[in-house]
Amino acid sequence: MIFGKVITAMVTPFDEELNIDYKALENLIEHLLATGTDTLLVAGTTGESPTLTDEEKLDLFKACKEIAGKRAKIMAGTGSNSTLHSIELSQKAEKVGVDGLLLVSPYYNKPTQEGLYRHFKAIAEAVNIPVVPYNVPGRTAVTIEPETLARLSEIKNVAAVKDAVGNLDKTSKTRLLAPNLEIYSGDDSLTLPMLALGAQGVISVASHVVGSEIKQMITSFEEGNTKKAKEIHLKLFNIFKALFVITNPIPVKAALNLIGVQVGGLRLPLCPADENTITILRSELRKLGKIE
Repeated sequence: MIFGKVITAMVTPFDEELNIDYKALENLIEHLLATGTDTLLVAGTTGESPTLTDEEKLDLFKACKEIAGKRAKIMAGTGSNSTLHSIELSQKAEKVGVDGLLLVSPYYNKPTQEGLYRHFKAIAEAVNIPVVPYNVPGRTAVTIEPETLARLSEIKNVAAVKDAVGNLDKTSKTRLLAPNLEIYSGDDSLTLPMLALGAQGVISVASHVVGSEIKQMITSFEEGNTKKAKEIHLKLFNIFKALFVITNPIPVKAALNLIGVQVGGLRLPLCPADENTITILRSELRKLGKIE
């Protein structure tokens, strides 16, 4: 298990001018490391990667590595829908010293399964660090099928998959066809059932606010205390859903600001949470004792 149990898909803090706020970044990382995060996923979707420049991403990778030191691994989001661009950014991230790469499946251009295989293979073979394909058809319009993941798992540094397909049958088939491929849940609310199918842990959004509880849920399951794991899952279920009541990362940034971990606003085309979302988040955070 290279990346641990809880990988936080970290938000990118911005200042009032919507530049990266590095002091807020340090505070955020300290908060995450104190609440169960094993690996920081930097510049993923939750980190607003579509509106970050490559230069900003590389600066973030460096800063996170310096702040976290040996206390957490750094996974860099370097995927795009251009294989060449992904290779170039991945190689630069490797030089910065990140521990692994998250590679979203190509979006909009909708490659075939063969195209997906060749895309990930080309990137993996261009670097010497672990790579993690990110299977999220809800955002990309393509699914990396279990058969393709099985082929990819034969490449030595394809270490894991972030499974956000929302289909446990496909997860089961992936586990059957690619027994050596680590699986991380890409949906907080499906982490517990995916653990039952052999997942290692979760690449989480909710760990920004309930990281300790998520870590406890996973540990309880691994220790055979499935009753305790179920209780924690059910306790957290409403906050899992509240954090996705509108487009991620709008709610999680609002939730962090509400609990006193200031991360600022969002870059367009994302915009701040509406009053209804804030009301839902306040209610759920109150129930969990995160705010008064």
